[in-house]
Amino acid sequence: MVTNLPQEAKAKFAKYQEARTPEEKLQALKEFISAVPKHKGTEGLLYWAKRRMAELKEEIEERKSRKRGSGGPSFFIEREGAAQIVMLGLPNSGKTSILARVTNASAEPSDIPFSTKLPKPGMLQYQDIQFQLIDTPSIMPESNVWSRRVIGLARNADAIMVVVDLSNNPLLQLKQLAEMLSNEGIKMVRPRGMVEISKTQDAPGVRVIYYGKLLDGTSDDVRRLLESYRIYKADVKIYGEVTLSDIEESILGVVMYKPTIVVANKLDLDPDRSYCKKIARVVRNNIPVLCVSALTGEGLDGLGDVLFKLLNIVRIYTKPPNGEVSKKPLIVKGRITVLEAAKLIHKDLYRGFKYAKIWGPSAKYPGERVGGDHLLMDGDIIEIHT
Repeated sequence: MVTNLPQEAKAKFAKYQEARTPEEKLQALKEFISAVPKHKGTEGLLYWAKRRMAELKEEIEERKSRKRGSGGPSFFIEREGAAQIVMLGLPNSGKTSILARVTNASAEPSDIPFSTKLPKPGMLQYQDIQFQLIDTPSIMPESNVWSRRVIGLARNADAIMVVVDLSNNPLLQLKQLAEMLSNEGIKMVRPRGMVEISKTQDAPGVRVIYYGKLLDGTSDDVRRLLESYRIYKADVKIYGEVTLSDIEESILGVVMYKPTIVVANKLDLDPDRSYCKKIARVVRNNIPVLCVSALTGEGLDGLGDVLFKLLNIVRIYTKPPNGEVSKKPLIVKGRITVLEAAKLIHKDLYRGFKYAKIWGPSAKYPGERVGGDHLLMDGDIIEIHT
């Protein structure tokens, strides 16, 4: 990964991040590329920038076409529910059949390759929340506009569902899809360390929060690195073991990890589960594997549970003093503190926070009084006092 970019290049990248319109972003990327030194260490970064420019040009052209009245439906799908999961697969893997089986979408499965022309959403009910599944046009190892746009959807989603056909060399399909994602800077396997950067105007500056270890620097080094990209107010959360290079990767967004599930479809054509077992051995414990049949429905009843665990979802139920518990939970990824929850609920609760009462798994007893640093768990009920 590139490090020590010239200050001019960092300033140009900051301009790209601050840009509002596709046209402004495109111009900022052109200036960024011109300021990046050309050598082996920057190859990945330049590839990402040029790919992003191509996506922006397509987006600009699509908008122009729609204004002229000649454009079709948009490729963009607005996020709904607890999380958005994009389904990726080669032709005839059965994505549409799975969507039709587990969601409310009026999808029409077909044996004809490439029958899905545009992304189609459906909502999967799981307990008291919903997951948004997005069926997408089939992609192929050969690079083309459609494959790039589909992978672009995956890049912006919360998770990826890789769908393979158990009746047609599923190991090769999995390898091809993994290589395509890797070439686009998307990791399917969770790395040993992760960095989350949240820009927030409420922060007094750059705050570094350790849930792990920074191997080659200090909090001051992290602050200086972010400020070199004109990021002056942000929370930086460190999980596992990371380096300053990992933090710069997170700033640039060139390489990212996406929680991934492999759904091996057409289990009815793999009666002895031989291919299903082979896939599980290949991925080991790195990626969850669910073997299903969209035709019979076998295995699909466990999809919601796997997605819930994969995304590390925590549901927090709010309760005003002397009031009723909310039926709709606050949904977050991973455990957060009471004070972080207060900020998500309302800024006034965060600014005037005194203490909270907790009922649920993280409470020692019902109605326990806790401070802002108390870590919440799935199913907790929180009553904030200001």
